[in-house]
Amino acid sequence: MPPGLSDLEVAVLDFERNWLAGPAAKEQAIRTQFSLSAARYYQILGRLIETPAALVHDPLLVKRLLRQRDERRELRAARVRPID
Repeated sequence: MPPGLSDLEVAVLDFERNWLAGPAAKEQAIRTQFSLSAARYYQILGRLIETPAALVHDPLLVKRLLRQRDERRELRAARVRPID
């Protein structure tokens, strides 16, 4: 196990890196593999990608997830801006 990461955190990163199917199947797989709701899984993942240990463990995955999160935030922010 990498320093600074729990077994669960390593498993979440590995799961996220290897996931290929659609979102509905992913939610079921999350429940089956981790006994977590999808919301809880994504809370864990969201905090995890902010940690230096996760970046060391899988830099490409963490950078991709951070980039995707930032893009989603920008899209949401663009939708709620008032029109001048």
